[in-house]
Amino acid sequence: MTEVLKNSWALLLGVMLLMVGNGLQGSLLGVRGGDAGFSAFSMSIVMAGYFAGFLLASRLTPGMIRRVGHVRVFAALGSFISAVLILYPAFPHPIVWTIERMVIGFCYCGVYVTAESWLNNASSNENRGQALSAYMIVQMVGIIAAQAMLLIPDSSGFLLFVIPSVLVSIAFAPILLSISPTPAFDTTRPMSLLELFHVSPLGMVGMFLLGGVFASQFGMAAVYGSEAGLSLAQISTFVAAFYVGALVTQYPLGWLSDRMDRRVLVMAVALVGGVAAALAVTLSGHFTVLLAAAFLIGGASNPLYSILIAHTNDFLGTDRMAAASAGLLFINGLGAIAGPLISGYAMQTMGPGGFFMLISALMLGLTGYAGWRMTRRAAPQADDIGAFAAVAPTGSMVAVEVAQEAVIDAQEAAEAEMIEAARAEAEAEDRLR
Repeated sequence: MTEVLKNSWALLLGVMLLMVGNGLQGSLLGVRGGDAGFSAFSMSIVMAGYFAGFLLASRLTPGMIRRVGHVRVFAALGSFISAVLILYPAFPHPIVWTIERMVIGFCYCGVYVTAESWLNNASSNENRGQALSAYMIVQMVGIIAAQAMLLIPDSSGFLLFVIPSVLVSIAFAPILLSISPTPAFDTTRPMSLLELFHVSPLGMVGMFLLGGVFASQFGMAAVYGSEAGLSLAQISTFVAAFYVGALVTQYPLGWLSDRMDRRVLVMAVALVGGVAAALAVTLSGHFTVLLAAAFLIGGASNPLYSILIAHTNDFLGTDRMAAASAGLLFINGLGAIAGPLISGYAMQTMGPGGFFMLISALMLGLTGYAGWRMTRRAAPQADDIGAFAAVAPTGSMVAVEVAQEAVIDAQEAAEAEMIEAARAEAEAEDRLR
């Protein structure tokens, strides 16, 4: 890890500042939209715009990078992010905000693709997994830190939009001044969705459902807080609890997933998240319950993202893992667009509790589907189970492909160790003879 920090500290610092800006603008819009009288459904359209832009950029950014290079794409998209963040308070209208959120989502995806490409290029086979872990941690820390900034006094109404704009602008300085352009850029063509479904129905269905869960917590948690009448300090703490849970549980659950039938773990973890969300509906008057529910939901949904990718890999050869992950990311993006829209409609028709009702339904649906899939196919053999690599749902397809490379490297290293051990044992037996 020391080597990773030494080689990539500027990139990781820049990514953390970018995530502070991203986390703050998402929560801030949820609060300011409520103050401006926007309905929950109007805000859901605004929030869904981010994921629509993100999904679009995942298709277009690779071509942009090939045409003009990493540095130009990175700088151009960063400039757009900084500009849009300042424009939000100037035009407080749902339609304008939706367009701006789409631009923000597009630009952030492009920035992630570029940053993750640099990170991959700066990593070796030996430390790629550590680099990915550091990248995921700084992302989560950035989002958590952003929530504390909601409490900064802002009598003008513009300051809290200016701060993330400045942070994003500053974020590019250490990256662009310390990173050299990467080699030729390429991404894997995704596997067809039909083929992917045949390979791993649970992986595909689970990623779609998780897309809805993650997008709801990322985009609509602050809207829920505003609709439920929480104070600004409570909203800040509530949103942060999702990501604290993700940080705490990611690696313990990843460790478990390498040592048991992953479908059992998916079922158990999704059940915990679904029950936590259901309890939040019935006990919403207790803020401590809301915090515990947010912690458990975040602690369930974020690791499940990585576990489902690892589960899908269990049925694939290493040469097809990257293609499958690209398809999983696409289906997750579709779920992410639908999640805020359904959540906003549920909150509009059933009250703020509709936020947790949707999350509970999605998580319990995943629980039931995982249990049903266990009756349809035997668990993979222990020798076929690949290594777990933690991936944050906030990353782009490049982060997922880097995770796949880390898994492949780990598997190849393990196979090499087994071959070496067998050779040493054979030599020892020869000497005894």
